[in-house]
Amino acid sequence: MENRLIIAGFGGQGVMMMGQLLCAAAIGCSKEALFLPHYGPEQRGGTANCTVTLSDGAIGSPIVRQIDVLIAMNQPSLAKFAHRVREGGVILANGDLCQAPPEGCAARYVPIPVETEAERLGSPKVANMVMLGAYNGIAKVFPREELLAAVEKKLGKKPQLLEMNRAAVCRGMELAALG
Repeated sequence: MENRLIIAGFGGQGVMMMGQLLCAAAIGCSKEALFLPHYGPEQRGGTANCTVTLSDGAIGSPIVRQIDVLIAMNQPSLAKFAHRVREGGVILANGDLCQAPPEGCAARYVPIPVETEAERLGSPKVANMVMLGAYNGIAKVFPREELLAAVEKKLGKKPQLLEMNRAAVCRGMELAALG
């Protein structure tokens, strides 16, 4: 198994956190993981993306031309990276901010209303956790418990938010199962 993805959005949407959590969960499952962040010149509100490679074996290169999955948290990211998704790949899009993918895109397009769901859970800040759960629900890379353990390990210093983050991941997995 090798799964190559790009996670992209505005700074402040938790793009890098999603990449870091995927890598932490992979390592927890004795898989190989590579995280390559890329920031725009701005901070919050600017562009941010990361390339993540998850594999059962050694990862040969951090450079990825075609990806299996694009997680697009906003429309500019969808427009910028949709052409990199291989035929038969998946585009997971923030359905609250993204329209349809560009013409000619051969990937399966799955809009997830992550911001709406995050609001229902109590905070717009967990939209990325909803998307993280949706990714795992579709890609089925990790057992649910391993992904939740990675969330707890990374975010456990804020116990008041931990339960909401765990609920958001679980809600994302549920949404993926429905779609």
